[in-house]
Amino acid sequence: MVVRRVMVAALAVLAGLVAGCGEEEVRGPNDPITVWTNEFQPDRLDATEAILADFTKESGIRTRLVPIPEGQLATLTINAAAAGEMPEVVLSNSMADSQGYAAQGMYDARAAQHVVERLGRDTFSPEALRLVEADGVATGVPSDAWGMLLLYRRDVFRDAGLDAPRTLADVRAAAERLNGSDMAGITLATGAGDGFTSETVEHIALAYGCDLVDDDGDVVFDSPQCVDALRYYGDLARKFSPPGAQDVETTRGTYFAGRAAMTFWSPFLLDGMAGLRDDTVPSCPQCKGNPAFLAENSGLVGPIAGPGGEATQFGSVSTFNVGAKTDTRAAQELIEYMMTDGYVRWLALSPQGKFPVRPGPEPGSTEYIDAWNQLESGVDRKAPLSRFYSDEALDALREGITSLDRWAFAQGQGALLGALSAEQPIADAGAEVIAGADPGEVAAETADVVKEIQASLE
Repeated sequence: MVVRRVMVAALAVLAGLVAGCGEEEVRGPNDPITVWTNEFQPDRLDATEAILADFTKESGIRTRLVPIPEGQLATLTINAAAAGEMPEVVLSNSMADSQGYAAQGMYDARAAQHVVERLGRDTFSPEALRLVEADGVATGVPSDAWGMLLLYRRDVFRDAGLDAPRTLADVRAAAERLNGSDMAGITLATGAGDGFTSETVEHIALAYGCDLVDDDGDVVFDSPQCVDALRYYGDLARKFSPPGAQDVETTRGTYFAGRAAMTFWSPFLLDGMAGLRDDTVPSCPQCKGNPAFLAENSGLVGPIAGPGGEATQFGSVSTFNVGAKTDTRAAQELIEYMMTDGYVRWLALSPQGKFPVRPGPEPGSTEYIDAWNQLESGVDRKAPLSRFYSDEALDALREGITSLDRWAFAQGQGALLGALSAEQPIADAGAEVIAGADPGEVAAETADVVKEIQASLE
């Protein structure tokens, strides 16, 4: 109910912001700047408010924080832009939205680039910058990131005499070896039209060297690498994953119940797996006596190698963005504060899913990463992840930042990937192959769908 009230209040405030379309208002020197955030959970809002209050004390710039309900960003951004009432700053944006709205002139990419240059380009992760840039300009200031993980039961692997999986071939072999009546070899996202399935397919496809588009921007999803990736995914899901459509909830539930030896998931489940939140509670037999059993007995693999031998990892970079035609100077000053004095406190909102993409305030410094290592995760209970996960497991979170990749962004086609989320053709392709369709035919049909969506963006 608390979250619902926050959402209703947010929509009421935003309705006021976009009312009077076409009327221009000039912000007075003492008026607050507007800050939107996707971190709308009450505890995260309180923490963000505290950071902004300290920013105001230091700078004299007042702020008005507006929580954005989940799934409402697109509509509210379009309405605000049409009314000439864009917020000065948007916190916790996706890199797809950052690129898409900057391309449409709703975000001020030059202002974001100026912040990156002032803070020092060489203090940021090169991979994070590459994923948020368009034509060499940062569409938003990269703030944090997460990468897809392979979770596996170290105790089960050890009892079976299996080494930790490092390649997709290892995953396939272990799934076959460990699959049985009491435990699936792996629980894998399989639902058509499902964003989580799309993310997991992309993670596998990247390891196969499959690209969505080539350097010329042409769609190449019908390449041999993509066909092989779809064939691998379909085979793995059909033979060794629980039957039926599996999604973000069921895959987590199956692994938490101790009924799967492996799963691909984001790091956002790590606090729940450690028994630190009550809405996602591990239910494996051993978890009754020790809620953190799975955390203590799970290994994490970030970058994973495919047939080509190069380890890659699906990842997502969040950004801080400057609204177009707003108080640019105040917005830049706030974002600089969020990336310096307020940075560790921002990461603390959800440490397991917010790895710093700015390691430290100086080139070569690891000050912010070192501080991240000590942050406490959880909702109903708080504790550092290092209390439950091995150093080797947590290294997977750190290493992933150097191997993060996504389709289309390196080719300047980030807006295409954002557009695909409305139709989810990649998830549909995975589901069709799992159901027995020919991977080559599915890849060709999917490539045609992607081409149509790409053409609609021109």
